[in-house]
Amino acid sequence: MRFRSRGRARSALAACSALVVALFVSACHPTPRPVATPRLSAVQQLQHDIDAILAAPALEHSVWGVFVKSLASTDEEETLYSLHARTLLMAASNMKIVTLAAAAARLGWDFHYDTRLVADGPIQGGVLHGDLIVVGSGDPSIGGRDGPPAHVFDAWAENLKAIGLRRIEGRIIGDDDRFEDETLGAGWTWDDLSEGYAAGVGALQFNENAIRATIAPGLALGDWAIVSVEPPGSGLVIRNELTTTAAGTALSITPRRLPGSSQLELRGSVPLESVPSAHTLSVDNPTQFFVTVLRNTLIAHGIGVDGPPVDIDDIDDVTDRPSRDGASVLLSHQSPPLSMLATTLMKVSQNLYAETFLKTLSSPGMNDGVGTSSDGLTAVRETMKAWGVEDGGLIMRDGSGLSRYNYVTPQTLVTILTHVDRDDQLRGPFESALPIAGRDGTLSRRMVGTVAEGNAHAKTGSISNGRSLSGFVTTADGERLVFSIIANNFETPASVIEQESDHIVVRLAQFRRH
Repeated sequence: MRFRSRGRARSALAACSALVVALFVSACHPTPRPVATPRLSAVQQLQHDIDAILAAPALEHSVWGVFVKSLASTDEEETLYSLHARTLLMAASNMKIVTLAAAAARLGWDFHYDTRLVADGPIQGGVLHGDLIVVGSGDPSIGGRDGPPAHVFDAWAENLKAIGLRRIEGRIIGDDDRFEDETLGAGWTWDDLSEGYAAGVGALQFNENAIRATIAPGLALGDWAIVSVEPPGSGLVIRNELTTTAAGTALSITPRRLPGSSQLELRGSVPLESVPSAHTLSVDNPTQFFVTVLRNTLIAHGIGVDGPPVDIDDIDDVTDRPSRDGASVLLSHQSPPLSMLATTLMKVSQNLYAETFLKTLSSPGMNDGVGTSSDGLTAVRETMKAWGVEDGGLIMRDGSGLSRYNYVTPQTLVTILTHVDRDDQLRGPFESALPIAGRDGTLSRRMVGTVAEGNAHAKTGSISNGRSLSGFVTTADGERLVFSIIANNFETPASVIEQESDHIVVRLAQFRRH
């Protein structure tokens, strides 16, 4: 019993000694407390979240430029996010932001295009003894979007009948001398030229210089597909090499037309029993297309035309060219104002409108009053320089962004948009023309069901391996932001790029200062 008590005593003593040592060690080397992570500010959290979006594995090989600024009323607007903001990138149709801003500033929102029908000869007994000349200034809106393609020509025919005209002894001549003869933009790729979005630009333009081809399968396997075109009079000679393939196979249609050629090839396959598909295809000679359809329309309304439709550039004999001196104006047609034309340009991203505006920007004193792309580009550069656009921040070769020679920085686009927002004369019509997320235009199916729907107003851009999105968005606490997002050099599907761009805009719409 005594022995057992000694053991207990030794154990108690050892325990006490261990406790003393532990307390001593603890006092000398206290256990480190967890270090509190500093809480990110609202702006830092926004930057962290955008960084996370752009760090997605699918974006690994792409190049992104992003610039976001606040439009709060301060002398120097705050930069909220910047990544490669001063890097030149292909922005595709975001170049239309540049073109429209310059056009609005130099021409004014009330600017109209005028098209005149001129009688080159006397009218006696309802007969025009001479040619009917159509003098164009570039109106891009005649035909195409507001009703049947020839509805404007229908109205012209009835107006001519109302003044007593029943027959034209001469020709219908298209005078397109207000613009240069070059209809295409610098750097447009040849395999785009048959598509409606790459239609050439002229001073006389009808139906956006394009036709609509409806393509349906043949009646049996191996038959040629059925191709119908409207309106007639395009001058295109269509070579149909589309074959009907088994039901359920993929639809494949490739149009091809070389520059300066009226020969249009349609190659590919159309599945048996598939629904007809529509394709917009460019014409070769916009002026000839214009006067041909006009002549057909006049005849359809009971006005006889003895002579052919003629492009004034095809009249080689100088003595046979009509003179505007002393000619009488029978009819004058005015386009909608630039503020309305801008809506078509931006909402549907209409390239022909952009190129038309660019040529129109030529100063009347330049090049004998003939509108050229080069003079238009000079006018744009002068405007942008006055607005504080950084030297080297813009390389512009066309007005639409279809050319791969165009380069712009996100900072440049934000600078332009900021200037527009600060200008009471420019702001309203410009921002109204931009597509609205989830509502209309090229953004009608994007950001649906998010806080950016109905909120973000922005211009999209699309070219092979390039996507862009620039515009305005309002944050959760009512602060207006301006942004530009450009992605280049990606191999991932374009839909993924657009989705990540949308995620950035949605995050901006969610942003709160407090």
